[in-house]
Amino acid sequence: MSGNEDKSISITDRTKAFAIRIIKACSFLDEKPGVCRTLSKQMLRSGTSIGANVHESRSAQSDKDFLHKMEIALKEARETEYWLEILIESEVVEKGKFDSLLQETKEIVRILIASTRKIQERLNGSKSNGRRMEAASEN
Repeated sequence: MSGNEDKSISITDRTKAFAIRIIKACSFLDEKPGVCRTLSKQMLRSGTSIGANVHESRSAQSDKDFLHKMEIALKEARETEYWLEILIESEVVEKGKFDSLLQETKEIVRILIASTRKIQERLNGSKSNGRRMEAASEN
C-alpha cells in the first residue's frame, strides 16, 4: 500500500485485510515442517485477533469499553510483531517474504497507540470536567 492508500482505509478495513494476509502467511508456514507450524498457530491467533477486537469495538457499550477493546487489539498487534520478528531473525523464513507484513504490523501498532492515547485523553478530560462541575455545584 502506498502512503495515500493507508490514509483512506479505515482501521477496521485495514486490520481485516491484515488478518487475511496473516492467514495466507500461516498457510505458507503450515506447509513447512517442524517449528514453523507451532509459530504459525501463535501468529494466526494474535494476527487475526487484532481485527476482531477492532471490529468488536464498533459495538462498544461505552468509551471505556471501546478503549478496552482497542487496547486488546494493540496487545495482539505487538504479539504479532514479536512472532514475525522471531520468524525473520531466526531465519526460519526469508526476510523478503515477511518484511512487508512486519512493516504493516508496525504501522498498525502506531495507529492503535495513537487511537488509544486519544481515547484515554478524552476519557481523562471528561472525568476532569465532571469533577469541576461537581465542585462548582457544591459552591
